[in-house]
Amino acid sequence: MATVLIVDDAPFMRKTLADLVEALGHTVVGEAENGYAAVDLYFKLRPDVVTMDITMPEFGGLEAVKVICGVDPNAKIIMVSAMGQTEFIKDAIRSGAKDFIVKPFEYERVALAFDKLLGVGVC
Repeated sequence: MATVLIVDDAPFMRKTLADLVEALGHTVVGEAENGYAAVDLYFKLRPDVVTMDITMPEFGGLEAVKVICGVDPNAKIIMVSAMGQTEFIKDAIRSGAKDFIVKPFEYERVALAFDKLLGVGVC
C-alpha cells in the first residue's frame, strides 16, 4: 500500500490518524508537528501521501502545502481541518491539496480520501 507522512501539532491527533492509516493497510513513515518539519520530512522521505493539519504554530499547513506543491505539483496531500474552517480548506485545495478530511476523523471518510488519491476503486 502507500507510505504516509502525518502532520499535526497535537500528538493525540497524530496517533489517532496513524492508527486509522495503518488499519487501512498503509505504512506511516514519519510524523511532523509543524509545517517546517513537514516540508523537511516530505523531501527526505518522499511519502506517497501526506495528511496535513491546517492550523499549526510556527508554520501552518497551508504554507507547507504551498512550499511542497511549488516544488512537487504531484504531491498527494490530504488536508486535515476542524469543523468551520471552510475558507481554509478552499485555500488549501487552490494551493495544491488533493482532498480534505474533517476532525473528528471518520474511518470511512479517511478510507475514501486515500482511495481517491491512490486511484483505488475510482473510475
